[in-house]
Amino acid sequence: MAAPRAYLDYNASAPLLPSAQAAMLAALDASANPSSVHSEGRAARRIVEDARRDVAALVNGKAEHVVFTSGATEAATTLLTPDWQMGRSALRMGRLYVSAADHPCVLNGGRFGAENTMNIGVNADGVVDLDALAGALAAHDKGEGLPLVAIHAANNETGVIQPLEEIGGIVKAAGGVFVADAVQAAGRIPLDVSAGYVDYLILSSHKIGGPQGAGAFVACSDLMMPKPLIVGGGQEKGFRAGTENLAAIAGFGAAARQAQAALGRMDEVRALRDEIEASILSLAPDAEIFGRRVERLANTIFFAIPGIKSETAQIGFDLAGVALSAGSACSSGKVGPSHVLKAMGHDRPEGALRVSIGPATTRAEIAQFTAALSGFLARRAGKPQAA
Repeated sequence: MAAPRAYLDYNASAPLLPSAQAAMLAALDASANPSSVHSEGRAARRIVEDARRDVAALVNGKAEHVVFTSGATEAATTLLTPDWQMGRSALRMGRLYVSAADHPCVLNGGRFGAENTMNIGVNADGVVDLDALAGALAAHDKGEGLPLVAIHAANNETGVIQPLEEIGGIVKAAGGVFVADAVQAAGRIPLDVSAGYVDYLILSSHKIGGPQGAGAFVACSDLMMPKPLIVGGGQEKGFRAGTENLAAIAGFGAAARQAQAALGRMDEVRALRDEIEASILSLAPDAEIFGRRVERLANTIFFAIPGIKSETAQIGFDLAGVALSAGSACSSGKVGPSHVLKAMGHDRPEGALRVSIGPATTRAEIAQFTAALSGFLARRAGKPQAA
């Protein structure tokens, strides 16, 4: 029998929820095209629209303002474009402003050129420099078009939560448009797209326990929409062509329902996270846990221990049956320091490790992590391990 493994990498991809799997299997039986007008097509359409309603409810939005995509990267690339429509009139975004600690799908600028993308710095805790953002927007030339600001709601590596309402206030005062990457925040902190401080939220199915290959962007209203990235058919009201991935969307909707219910369990998750942090600091008092001084997601720990390379430690943990990440899963296979830590001003060429958990995480998994860390540190120090 294989030894049990501890999965502590929810920020990379949360385990598929049984409810999402069941919804997907049921959707596979509805094999008709959701755009067909016959009874079978209408049954498939109901699955899509039910999921749209559930995804909207997770962020207190309206179902008609949800556009399904193949994932968060596609949603970001769709929204990060200079070309928009307001009704029948064209609308131009002149420049894109992003946080230096954003996820690569935002940091790379989408459909904006590098010359029209500006990075806004963060402080040592990873919080966006609001004064720098306000200054950059004040200097923006509206003759080139409106300013478009895209910033993460919560960082995928550190878990640091950004002050969305304050950012939104600054953007609105400058007459700009605000897109929030809520991929890590959804299901972990309350989100309200209807409150008016954000124009669009980006979501991902597999970060909340749904299947990979599904995502969405949710608009505050349908007054202003981006030029479609994928054109062809009239699916998603013309904002994203292509026959809908029925099974993935059904699983996304089921996961959204469960994620909304799980918001009430974040205190339990936070208690488990605090236990893990206490274990880390007990075994390695010189460890640094990034973002501890500010508000973070209840499920995320990003830490470094002097003299330990994150790639080496990640392999060691894996051999001990513990799955975690050396930063973003989208770039953890690349050698080099975390761009998030670099933006925060931390000189950590050896990198850092990320532990991310969820409501299903058990104390047995935490104990397995602690034992693996203890063994790794003992081997590094050349000390005999306890029997």
